[in-house]
Amino acid sequence: MNKLKIVSMFVLILIASISCKEQVSQTTGWNYNDSDNGGYEVVDYVEQETGPGLVLVEGGSFSMGRNEQDVMYDWNNVPRRITVSSFYMDQTEVRNVDYREYLYWLTRVFTDFPEVYYKALPDTLVWREKLAYNEPMVELYLRHPSYANYPVVGVNWLQCNDYCAWRTDRVNEWILVEKQGLLLWNPNQNGEDNFNTDAYLSGQYDGMVNQKNQGMLEDYDPNKDRRKVKMEDGIFLPRYRLPTEAEWEFAALAYIGEMKAQERIFERRLYPWGGHYVRNDQSSYQGQFMANSMRGRGDNMGVAGALNDKADITAPVDAYWPNDYGLYCMAGNVNEWVMDVFRPMTSEDQNEFRPFRGNVYVTQVRDSVTGEIAPKDSLGRILWRKATEDESYDRRNYNTADNINYLDGDWESSVVGQGMPAVEWKAESTEKEKGSTNMYFYGDNYKKDKDNNFYGTNYYSPDNSNWEREKEKKYSQRGGGMTSMVNDHSRVYKGGSWKDRIYYLTPGSRRFLDQRQRQADLGFRCAMVRVGSPMGNAK
Repeated sequence: MNKLKIVSMFVLILIASISCKEQVSQTTGWNYNDSDNGGYEVVDYVEQETGPGLVLVEGGSFSMGRNEQDVMYDWNNVPRRITVSSFYMDQTEVRNVDYREYLYWLTRVFTDFPEVYYKALPDTLVWREKLAYNEPMVELYLRHPSYANYPVVGVNWLQCNDYCAWRTDRVNEWILVEKQGLLLWNPNQNGEDNFNTDAYLSGQYDGMVNQKNQGMLEDYDPNKDRRKVKMEDGIFLPRYRLPTEAEWEFAALAYIGEMKAQERIFERRLYPWGGHYVRNDQSSYQGQFMANSMRGRGDNMGVAGALNDKADITAPVDAYWPNDYGLYCMAGNVNEWVMDVFRPMTSEDQNEFRPFRGNVYVTQVRDSVTGEIAPKDSLGRILWRKATEDESYDRRNYNTADNINYLDGDWESSVVGQGMPAVEWKAESTEKEKGSTNMYFYGDNYKKDKDNNFYGTNYYSPDNSNWEREKEKKYSQRGGGMTSMVNDHSRVYKGGSWKDRIYYLTPGSRRFLDQRQRQADLGFRCAMVRVGSPMGNAK
């Protein structure tokens, strides 16, 4: 018994000594979390927690691109081997009930700004067809409880990004209130007085502090005031966002289920469930369709009494079998927006590691003299701006904030156009008056007047999106001023839908749509970066 006590004491002393060593800097020898030497804090952090609705997608290398015969002759998805980091993805598509929760929050918080709610509304008119009776879907699909578990549609790319930003804030607020007990629920949030992760971290939002737990994140000097959560505490989750095209395709293929031996995949998948056919081959479910799509002309769901996919339009988001990552409906049901800007030759230009086209680097707006972060806007959000050329000129990895057009053959990213200053646009009029200083000429579609001043139609206005939109409508209606439907507003969508033929159910297929447009067969799901180890908590 005495020997057991001695051993136990030795173990406790060993654990204590190891703990002490972990709290000492290997660089300076100073103690962490010690107010006597400045109080530099280092938290005990284990792993990133899985956010609500997400599953871990373990990353790796795979051949991205066409895995089906290119019957459309698009040639915009040539196979290329790339690597995707581990990340998190929604197990299902975002549902109507999820999106309605978002809309409800907007109406409750932004009572003085009703335009915020109206801007977020899905376009229910996408269900209309000139020669079809779809008015019931217009009136009922978004709101009726029968469709609560169905994927939301009629949302454009911009609305999806706004939803992701809102979800990030609500989840992090929930963490502070429910999991950490540091804040109290504030049902009276209104206007700019609402929890925003960036505003909280910058000190521009305090919330209702829970006095009972005020010491949980108190400085180690008891004479100091309680501090707020910092990113270094590891409490907040990273941002919810749309997945990149590479991430989406990698998650859909789920080659982790084909791993038969160490680093060996013997079969290339055609569909998320493996194999080259769309019916289930398991004995108990044999012959049933694995996804919601159109089998052929005029066949949305089969024959009465033996419906093949049991869905005339969309289906519940978990209606079919998940793939080997546990993700539902990665083929069929609805197409899904991804982050990327569309370019036909993306496979020729993309990086081999975490490829993505669409980077626009931004930074928080700060006072030019004091360096302080600018006050929040009327919606409670931190203001952001593009990085300037002066801030980027000496960088080796990029020289401009907007890299959407990099290497795609446009003037700005060509050898000739690099570093060329924008030329002030002048309106073509009898007086030849100078136009707005926010309008710039670029490209080679220009003219000069008798005074050697530039004017033309190939211009843009970065600070006046409404004017730019009207200009685009004007020229698109009469066919002038356009050379292609592919532009910086063209975003990729993937996956196939309830109204698509089976060809589009292959993860390698890719199409695009203007980021401001909507469809009755187009929805989305969210993703989140995985920080730390790519293998997750279990490994």
